[in-house]
Amino acid sequence: MSSVLPSLALLAGGFATRMRPLTETVPKSMLKVAGYPFIAHQLRLLASRGIRDVVLCCGFLGEQIAEFVGDGSVFGCNVRYSHDGTRLRGTGGAIQKAFPMLGDHFFVMYGDSYLPAEIQPVYDAFLKQSKLGMMTVFQNENCWDTSNVEFSGQTILNYDKKNPTPAMHYIDYGLGILEKAGFERWKNEEVFDLSDVYRDLMRVGQLAGYEVNERFYEIGTPAGLTETEALLSGSDSQPMLRGSGCKTLRRSE
Repeated sequence: MSSVLPSLALLAGGFATRMRPLTETVPKSMLKVAGYPFIAHQLRLLASRGIRDVVLCCGFLGEQIAEFVGDGSVFGCNVRYSHDGTRLRGTGGAIQKAFPMLGDHFFVMYGDSYLPAEIQPVYDAFLKQSKLGMMTVFQNENCWDTSNVEFSGQTILNYDKKNPTPAMHYIDYGLGILEKAGFERWKNEEVFDLSDVYRDLMRVGQLAGYEVNERFYEIGTPAGLTETEALLSGSDSQPMLRGSGCKTLRRSE
């Protein structure tokens, strides 16, 4: 099964306080990794995975991202922009503000994530089920961050970033698919988090799960930036698979 992939909302609007002082004058997406702003690596990877349309949800210093990325053609995709404005809306509010640029369903990804997993199989799996959302998960076992998902089969049994339990062996990988209808409860809200939307869908049995085997990389922490630099500079060129090793746990909260 193969289908044209929908648009992807890329969340790049936060203050990135954990990465200060590096992010005091540049947005996190523009941090240099292996010689280029991180977002260049992200967009090239997304284009190689079949994503052709990206809506960048920008906030703090977002004009720097727009000036560098432009229309995205140099990276192999079309890029449009949705700006939070003077008030940050949270990850959920930023997505909802971008609705006019998105179809009835769409991918969503965090702006500090580098995800080697293939995307087409995720979308194919989403089309086979009738839920309002799908979260990709990785069997993390508290290795590269704090595990926050209890997962079985194709079902998210529990998801909580703030209150993890011993039954949570998986982690939110950072790539999801959502129907606009899944935001119905939030239609009158301006500021809310994507994690709230996921948890609401989970509680009503509308959140499917899809397990990937390649570990995630990120630049949201100093340790994560170091690991991603090693990967993209070629000194750690093979994405690590589930069960092939574990590094020291670092919390991202």
